[in-house]
This record gives sequence, structure tokens and C-alpha cells, in this order.
Amino acid sequence: MKILVTGGLGFIGSHTVVELVNAGYDPIIVDDLSNSNIKILDQLTKIIGYTPAFYELDLCDEQAVKEFAANETDVKGIIHFAASKAVGESVKLPLKYYRNNFFSLVNVLNAYEGKSINFVFSSSCTIYGQPDKLPVTEDAPVKPAQSPYGNTKQVAEEILKDVIASGSNNKIISLRYFNPVGAHESALIGELPLGIPQNLVPFITQTAIGKREKLMVWGGNYNTPDGSCIRDYIHVVDLARAHVAALKLMEKSTFKGIDFFNIGTGKGSSVLEVIRAFENTTGVKLNYEIAAPREGDIEQVWGDVTKSAEKLNWKARLDLSTMMSSAWDWENYITQNPL
Repeated sequence: MKILVTGGLGFIGSHTVVELVNAGYDPIIVDDLSNSNIKILDQLTKIIGYTPAFYELDLCDEQAVKEFAANETDVKGIIHFAASKAVGESVKLPLKYYRNNFFSLVNVLNAYEGKSINFVFSSSCTIYGQPDKLPVTEDAPVKPAQSPYGNTKQVAEEILKDVIASGSNNKIISLRYFNPVGAHESALIGELPLGIPQNLVPFITQTAIGKREKLMVWGGNYNTPDGSCIRDYIHVVDLARAHVAALKLMEKSTFKGIDFFNIGTGKGSSVLEVIRAFENTTGVKLNYEIAAPREGDIEQVWGDVTKSAEKLNWKARLDLSTMMSSAWDWENYITQNPL
């Protein structure tokens, strides 16, 4: 079964390609390489034993997407990762986020309109804003977004609900990710930020190996036990497997319409706890400093993952120490073998 993976050379996309192959699917990768590296295709080849189909394509180009879909007519499922994803950057460059995240989604949906597609959407826990109650469930009220990035995910889910309400014969699952970290056990793929990392763990590993002078902890006076932000960190391989579980669920005749799932561990960890976990796992001490909070950041959020366990038949298996050790193995690999 052919599965289109947009943004398939990115961090989560590349790991999902591996899990799709492991589950017997035939992934087709589309990526514009704006926030990824073509050499990841070679890395995937080493892991899965063959080179998956790849198209360099800007999904914001409506005509190009239509031409692609006209050639790839036997796609049965789409996993849509392609989007700009940094909260802080979205505050500074909102129009970039609205263009990339909306145009790409609408163009892909339009190109395959009229076909029966199982569609997995890459959503985010940022759609919840700062929840009134933790852990947050899928039924929690959606609050005003605290960043343009979060707003694009909220509006995208509204678009998908409207598509189903219009009578579409697609099936849709929106996976609301918490914070993916770590790397594949082979250390051949992992998070590969361009320039200064926007996420915590690659900044930790780059600081530990000497690529960065100091790690900044954004905010030390939040209303949390140690004053730093709390997030639900999930291993990227567990997250990748959730996409396979979503496809499997939609293949059942009993699944109709659209559904939403939290994808996390169900446990929150503070930034300082993650730092300590890295130090304890690797034996490397980090040079870090508490700095002012970043605009758009949420104080604390972690998810109730009961629904994912019961309906999606999925749960996270890899712990925080495994997340840190695999991320460190990947950092060492790319330092010795630059891509």
C-alpha cells in the first residue's frame, strides 16, 4: 500500500518512513528540503535496505502538487508533516507560517479530492494553549493560540473537520504531538536543525559536544516545582509508530470521519529535569543559564493518553533516558560524519 509522506526527510517524517517500511507499507516521500537534508535519503537507504521513492516538491505550488497527484494515482494514505514548526520563529514571521502551513495542506487535499484517502495530520499539543486542567484530554476546550504556529494547527484541524462535514469519503486522524526527541537506535537519523536549534534537546547535545557555548533555559520562575517549563517529551520512534497505528485504525471499516489523539507519554518533565536526565545518562555536564521566558511559550502541558491506548491501540514505550542516550549517539554520529 502506497503512503505519501510529506516532509518525509524531516525529523519525524524520516523516522515514520522507517516504521512504515517495518509495517509493510510503501512510502513515497515528498519534501522541498527547506528544513531538511537530501542526505537523509541515503541514511534511510542504509536503514531500510532500499532507496524509497522521493520527489523534491514545494507543496505550496498548487500546479506542481496537482501534477504530482496525477502521476501518483494509487496513493491510499497520506501522512502530512510538511509545515513550518518553530513557535518562536512563528511569532517573528507569522506570514511565513500561515502561507506554508495552510497552502500545503489545502493543496494536498485538493489534489486528491474525490479519492478515498486515509489522511494522518501532524498536529500539536499547542492547540490546547495553557490548559485549565492537566493532564489535558482530547475533549479539552481549545483556547486562543499563544503563537501563530499554534494557530495554524488549530485552524488546520477546523479545515479537516469541515472537509469531513462536506461529505468527503476520506478518513482523517489528527495526531496531537507533545515534544518529540531522541533518534533512531542506529544513530543514522535524528533531529537535524538548520542553524541554531529551536528545540531543547538538540541544543543540549550541541552544547554538550562543544558546538554551542551555553544552553539557555528560557524561564526560571514559572509556577512549576523547579521554575522551568514542563512538557511531555516523547521518543520520536514511539511517535513514528503512532502514525502506523493511525493508518491501521482507519483501514478498519468501523472507522468513519475524523478523530483526534494525544500522542505523548502522559507524564510531564521540566526543562531542568531533562537536563539532569541527559547528564545522568551520558555523564556529560552541561553549561546552562536561566534566561527570560520566550514569547509564545506555554508554562506547562502534558497529555492524557488514555484514548490513544484504548482506541489507537498505541502507547509510548521508550523512557527519558533512552531519549537522551539516542539523541547523544546521533549527535556524536553527525559530528564524526557530517551530512
